[in-house]
Amino acid sequence: MAKDSFLVGLIGSGIGPSLSPELHEREADRQGLRYLYRLIDIDTLGVEAHAVGDLVRAARDLGFDGLNITHPCKQLVIEHLDGLDAQAEALGAVNTVVFEDGRAIGHNTDVTGFAASFARGLPDAPLDRVVQLGAGGAGAAVAHATLTLGAGQVTVVDALPDRAADLAASLNRHFGAGRASAATPDRLGALIGGADGVSAIDGLVHATPTGMATHPGLPIPAELLHPGLWVAEVVYRPLETELLRTARAIGCATLDGGGMAVFQAADAFRLFTGREPDTARMLADIAELAGALPAPK
Repeated sequence: MAKDSFLVGLIGSGIGPSLSPELHEREADRQGLRYLYRLIDIDTLGVEAHAVGDLVRAARDLGFDGLNITHPCKQLVIEHLDGLDAQAEALGAVNTVVFEDGRAIGHNTDVTGFAASFARGLPDAPLDRVVQLGAGGAGAAVAHATLTLGAGQVTVVDALPDRAADLAASLNRHFGAGRASAATPDRLGALIGGADGVSAIDGLVHATPTGMATHPGLPIPAELLHPGLWVAEVVYRPLETELLRTARAIGCATLDGGGMAVFQAADAFRLFTGREPDTARMLADIAELAGALPAPK
């Protein structure tokens, strides 16, 4: 008899505004499942990120079917797991843990989530040269996804030069020498516009918190944008960030962050339940939820 009752959760910091519970529970309700999604906020619990191992063990012992993992625990959780799938191992980060026969297995659906969203929203976008802003946890996943989609070369730009260099080195080890490079923010003008002997890029991927309700504004000067670019966003609250609004106004093709949020949730739902989620319904859900819920303070 197929299992029809599931207990899952999300471990991370400051996760009160997360839309994951609603996305998962709405889809489960439509499929006739009993599905409870709990938030396990380390800030509320008053514990450090390194406590993630204890939290994972407690969840397993309490009968959870799986967990999502978010900042700042995606890398710290790895040493507490019994195994990793190939994607999580290559990325060195886990956002989904499935409990199977007493074992905790780590997966990463951020990579597949962004790849699916990009393929759906910008199917014909050229990918010869891409600049990505942000080399944090989300940035690592998105860069892997962009190269998996067939990008010729990704230049990672981050305010922390060592972090950008480390991510570029990791990408080159995985995808082959020359597929990734690092640059500092002062090089953005030349990279985007094709100045100083640099070939102009095809698109811009934004993977920093700028544009969120709590971090408003533009991550780059508006004058650097031009109609020949496509612009892809990771932020999904709000769905239309200032970057997307500005880019769309001058004629850029754009992709909001809602698709990545939905497709990574759908992949996690599939791992937890073995059921096939309806992503069209979940995309409608996030459009409603991201627009209806108050922005996080």
